Amino acid sequence: MKNTLLVLFLGAAATPILGSPISFDGDAVGQPPAGWRCGATGKGSPHWTVEADDSAPSRPNVLKQSGKATFPWCVRDDVQTADGSVEVKFKPLAGKEDQAGGVVWRWKDANNYYVARANALEQNVSLYYTIDGSRKTIKYVDAPVPPNSWHTLRATYQGETIRVALDGKTYIEVRDTHLSGPGKAGVWTKADSVTVFDDFTAAGTP
Repeated sequence: MKNTLLVLFLGAAATPILGSPISFDGDAVGQPPAGWRCGATGKGSPHWTVEADDSAPSRPNVLKQSGKATFPWCVRDDVQTADGSVEVKFKPLAGKEDQAGGVVWRWKDANNYYVARANALEQNVSLYYTIDGSRKTIKYVDAPVPPNSWHTLRATYQGETIRVALDGKTYIEVRDTHLSGPGKAGVWTKADSVTVFDDFTAAGTP
């Protein structure tokens, strides 16, 4: 009976914060998406815009990062979750230093958050925490990340437990205590990565 109640509680905790996935199809092309805050951790000039893309999982638009900065990020302003999940579809297009797509959660500000990312140049999935602008590795695992292909990246976080899945397969499951409490959720890239995103979803408890 106790196990059944626990399952029911966890299911109820994962209530949608945003409802349907955000596809950016109602946003103006060439502009940052409405309701999002975009910037970067560290130095550089990130460039986040909504663009038309015929390959988008939900056409016609995607969110594209085409600038260069240490760690570009773009978070949804009306999302605050302590426990839950964040998921996005992404396609790495170009980059000599990196070709990364990631998700962030428990985002307090530009310098404090968790991030999980997949990298088409390194062919791996990684989990980090960022505190006071310094990014530290929790774990990374080799994984197939073909470039110029759409992938689904998902992070699930409940208390100290974090799971990271790519294309439906869980690659990382760890316990970490560096960041707790509610924060925003969004997407992330690194360095000169040119990456597009679609179908962003966040769910959890505020």
